[in-house]
Amino acid sequence: MTIVVTLEQHLSRNGIAYNVLSHASTTSSLRTVEASHVPADALAKTVVLKGDRGYLLVVLPASRQLEWKALRRCFNDTLALATEDEIAWLFPDCKLGAVPPIGEAYGIETIVDDSIAEQGDIYFEGGDHATLVHLAGPAFCKLMVHAKHGRFSTHH
Repeated sequence: MTIVVTLEQHLSRNGIAYNVLSHASTTSSLRTVEASHVPADALAKTVVLKGDRGYLLVVLPASRQLEWKALRRCFNDTLALATEDEIAWLFPDCKLGAVPPIGEAYGIETIVDDSIAEQGDIYFEGGDHATLVHLAGPAFCKLMVHAKHGRFSTHH
């Protein structure tokens, strides 16, 4: 039960306390919620996009879906989903679909939906499909201090 080295080193450099939780391997954020018994509003899912200015990590709760028009207004860029090959290249130590929401660790710009930043506890994939990282809300906010913020999601 470990997290990917890039993430572990970034958390350590920033003095972030965290816990690691294991769960049955899953293939989606909603299945992770079921397997790990964490609130869907507190599970941060990551969407990798590409735009005119490069790649972007979008972070929102598992309970919500991306509202493309609102995101484009927030970010003022033409955005599309990154391909699986691009994601594998950007996050070489992560399993596809298990990218942590900490873009700064990988040198990638991040935008965070305000609804996830308001949670008291945050959980997210540690780089595979069976490990979650648990942070207190203030620690997550500290990690997201350089990220852009906005409201660009709606409930499923």
